[in-house]
Amino acid sequence: MFSDLTVLENLALGLYPKRTFGSLPPRGAMDAIFELLPALKERSRQLAGSLSGGEAQMLTIGRALIARPKLLLCDEPSLGLAPLRVAEMFETLDRVRRSGVTILLADQNANAALRRADRAYIFETGAVVASGSGSGCWKTIDWASFT
Repeated sequence: MFSDLTVLENLALGLYPKRTFGSLPPRGAMDAIFELLPALKERSRQLAGSLSGGEAQMLTIGRALIARPKLLLCDEPSLGLAPLRVAEMFETLDRVRRSGVTILLADQNANAALRRADRAYIFETGAVVASGSGSGCWKTIDWASFT
């Protein structure tokens, strides 16, 4: 995220790899992002540096999605977010997944991540300790140790 640019300008940067970068993204691409992430529409003229943590995370996802990728890499998208914003983040990722985009997610929120995963790998001190379906891995975790 470029904090000294507006939300709209940050989203426009996501189109650069497609060689369609101009002063503003094409109308259809912007509408699709605003439909998926409505809070960004309200803040489109706002400087990205003034966004909350959750809004900033949504902006980075929006910038990645505006180029219509087949694969979205997410590294700790819930890190540092309030519980309500964590739920919103995972709901957004659910909508992205349903739209046909494959998501590779690394997150310490194992409960939320595993409940959504088709395939999961659990690492402990750098070694894979469990792998398989998300629900299968979810069942192998001793959740009592997380309290």
